[in-house]
Amino acid sequence: MDGHVAHQRSSWRHFHVARLASAAERSHARLCLILVLLSLACFLPGFTSLHPMDRDEPRYAQASKQMLETGDLVDIRFQDEARHKKPIGIYWLQTGTVAIGEALGVPEARTTIALYRIPSLLGALAAVLLTYWAALAFLGRRGAFLAAAFMATCILLMVEARLAKTDAALAACAIATMGGLARAYLGRGAGILPRRTLVVFWVGLAAGILIKGPLILMFVGLSAASLTWRERSARWLLTLRPLYGGLLTVLVVLPWFVAIALKSGGAFYAEAVGHDMLGKVGTAQTYHWAPPGYYLLAFFATFWPGAILAAIAVPFAWIHRRDEPVTFAIAWIVPSWLIFELVPTKLPHYVLPLYPAIAIVTVMAISRHFVGPHRPLAKVAAVLIALIPVGLTVGIAVAAWTLDGTLPYRALPVLILSSLAALYAWWLFVRNQVLKCVWASFGAAMLLSVGVFGLGQLDLRSLKVSPRLAEVARNLGCTSPRIATLGYREPSLVFLTGTGLEMLESGPEAAAFLQGGGCRLVFVEKRFEDEFRAENERLGQKPVLSTRVAGFNINSGRRLDIGAYAVGL
Repeated sequence: MDGHVAHQRSSWRHFHVARLASAAERSHARLCLILVLLSLACFLPGFTSLHPMDRDEPRYAQASKQMLETGDLVDIRFQDEARHKKPIGIYWLQTGTVAIGEALGVPEARTTIALYRIPSLLGALAAVLLTYWAALAFLGRRGAFLAAAFMATCILLMVEARLAKTDAALAACAIATMGGLARAYLGRGAGILPRRTLVVFWVGLAAGILIKGPLILMFVGLSAASLTWRERSARWLLTLRPLYGGLLTVLVVLPWFVAIALKSGGAFYAEAVGHDMLGKVGTAQTYHWAPPGYYLLAFFATFWPGAILAAIAVPFAWIHRRDEPVTFAIAWIVPSWLIFELVPTKLPHYVLPLYPAIAIVTVMAISRHFVGPHRPLAKVAAVLIALIPVGLTVGIAVAAWTLDGTLPYRALPVLILSSLAALYAWWLFVRNQVLKCVWASFGAAMLLSVGVFGLGQLDLRSLKVSPRLAEVARNLGCTSPRIATLGYREPSLVFLTGTGLEMLESGPEAAAFLQGGGCRLVFVEKRFEDEFRAENERLGQKPVLSTRVAGFNINSGRRLDIGAYAVGL
């Protein structure tokens, strides 16, 4: 009798779940609302409390801040240095959000990093919703929803949603263009594309160029060239109205490119193309060098929790490579991926615009029951679903204990729950309940976001060197102090303390800075303190040691001990 009652309860539960799922699937708006809620659960924890992450994020934010300070919305500068690496798009978006924040009365808006991150958050949300839209060209509503959910819970997009950089916005633009290209290819012969498809494609292309230059042209161009070679014809591209769309793109992007050419005398193009872009292709940027295969290995962490399911789906893509939807997905992924693997300069986020295609193929394979414990080595490989949260739980605990002599007590319960949810997902996979495994892994991802970004980083106090130094400057006891730094030169310190922060090279230079009159503060890293003290003694100067800040520089891999010395208080 008890077994019969339990069976009835289980049947009713599944019946209600099925009804809710069916009701959601009847409306694109409902599915998109669920995707937004899932995305926010993964993107928002720690969004305001995470300190500026050196080095790229505060460089972008500081350049945007200087646009507000100077009123120059054409040139891009970091302090006195021209920042001619990327186009203007992301800086305009950041200055716009900060200006709105100031108008709404946000205190210290210009040094509130969360405001500069809003374009990335919106870009990440757009990337998820555009993945749903793009996937509808390949899959039904449920499949498109799952593909978008894989993007929402993807670790790499979680990271980029929290960083004031170009990559989340670029991903959204790339997905928009590839969704339009997919409709042109898969619907060839059906006549004219809907106007909204054309608008999404061409606006995405123009915005992508303004955000990160020609990179978006590579994604679209390589895919289109591969498919054109397969078809032995480019006529299918005519449905995208290239003449009108190309004209729109030129009208959108040309004014700023002309303005910056006139403003910089051509220096922008020499730096952006000659050094930044060609430097990545050549060997100039050796500090980001990695061997071929780097992205393949990184994929298992950056596309978690869907990575191992995607790996299991690879044979499906090969078997069905002549099916048009799979053909398009391969053309989206493979040419650009190979280019990235061959280029010496490698960073994990470069391949982010390719992940939606991987998610789409993975969902195709899952929907056809290809992915499951019956595949060779799948049961063992699926342990990776649990390995990432377990590894992060241990890693954060070890880091907190090693650097700060404590444990992340606030984060540990949530991280353990994330690990248990991931282990449950693996157990469901082993029992051939793949869809339930997918949903459990989404739950693990949400918990991991809270545990790592929302709580774990709060306890890693040693990594928050710049915010602590900036707090020293704010509490100095005098108005508008002149500030300099010796030994510690991270861009986040410039962003948090002010554009006028002086970067010094030696102890005597730091001592001379303090002689300049008025209220002054200099941060001196310990390895420079002996020569700094010696020069002060020679000058008969006795600066006040305000405090010491100890920490760890994750970029250099060195422990730090910085003294804050002040005069004129």
